[in-house]
Amino acid sequence: MRPRRALTLRGTGALLAGICCLIAANLIGAPILVYVGVLLIAVTLIALLVVRLPRRSGSVARQISTDLLTVSETSLVTVRFDLRALRAPHGLWRDVLPDAVSGDAAGEYPSENGLLRYPITGVRRGVWAIGPLMLRTVDPFGLAQREQAFGETRTITVVPEVFALAPLAVKVGASGGTAHTSSSRLGQGSDNLSPRRYVSGDSMRRIHWRATAHRGQLMVRQEEEESSPDALVILDRSSARWATQGEEADPAFEAAVSLCASVAVHLVQEGYGVDVVDSAGNALGTLRGHEDDREGLLVALAMVSPRGAARDVVTLVGGTPPGPLVYITGSLDEDAAEALRPAGAAAAMLFATELSEDAAQAAARRGWRVAALGADIAEAWAEASPEGIGVGDVPR
Repeated sequence: MRPRRALTLRGTGALLAGICCLIAANLIGAPILVYVGVLLIAVTLIALLVVRLPRRSGSVARQISTDLLTVSETSLVTVRFDLRALRAPHGLWRDVLPDAVSGDAAGEYPSENGLLRYPITGVRRGVWAIGPLMLRTVDPFGLAQREQAFGETRTITVVPEVFALAPLAVKVGASGGTAHTSSSRLGQGSDNLSPRRYVSGDSMRRIHWRATAHRGQLMVRQEEEESSPDALVILDRSSARWATQGEEADPAFEAAVSLCASVAVHLVQEGYGVDVVDSAGNALGTLRGHEDDREGLLVALAMVSPRGAARDVVTLVGGTPPGPLVYITGSLDEDAAEALRPAGAAAAMLFATELSEDAAQAAARRGWRVAALGADIAEAWAEASPEGIGVGDVPR
């Protein structure tokens, strides 16, 4: 943040004019110019002292109407500013905003109160800092100015936009979006009939409180099966699929992240349990219908960027094929499409931001329903959504 000069343009002009008058007075022998020059220089210096000498301090508290700001969403920022000085001056205030948000964060500082409000709109996802608050005061003659920073910055998270998507024509997968398949992994529960001791990784919701009270140690239920995800969304972050990252956001990658968030939220609304992972197998979020799950996923997606390499889809899926499987990638050629396997998913949907006809045909032969991802996310989803895929139509 570049600091403002101590003198305004008017003040700089007055100071230079005063110096020129003194020089001219010596050259042409005009005493009156000495008085004029001294007056201009003196007034400029007095104006500078008026705005620079008073000691000012203040406290700043910011409140944002939404915890998470979505791209293209508008939120209201309220700033409470308490200035302590010999005299609270009239001036101009501005809150320093990052390029990731837009808003008219400036105005005239009110002397009667320190409550400031302005709207902001999300422009680019990520975690950004708002602030500090800058107060600019100018002397009555407009010759000198002072801009001072008050308070700390406030972090704001801009999350990807979530679009409304068309519902699936049929419920796909063995669960049909209403039940869950079983899992016998240690720490996730198994299909036994008696309580067992708590193991690190067990869900706290499975604690058997009666057995815990009886034995004096944590016990978990084993007569109930722990559910495993029946829908999987994979965001391909591998560097080979995306343009080199610079200061500007890549529109293709931003569309992919937004589609990832939209699909995950949409599938959980349709009754599926949803896991979201990247192409390296790192978990980005798990949705089971809780609002905290949704916010956690959006925060994770707010900070993702292309990196690393992709693993095989079959490895990412594991032993139990999901119902819907959504794979979101960038530039996809024929060889890469041929290598993508849907891993026995009941409905495998592939989205690519750059997709040749040969690559689309290769992916279709593998069993994917393919769509090119452009600016219209809802249209791409409608194109790839299964219209007649059921349990008996699992692609091989």
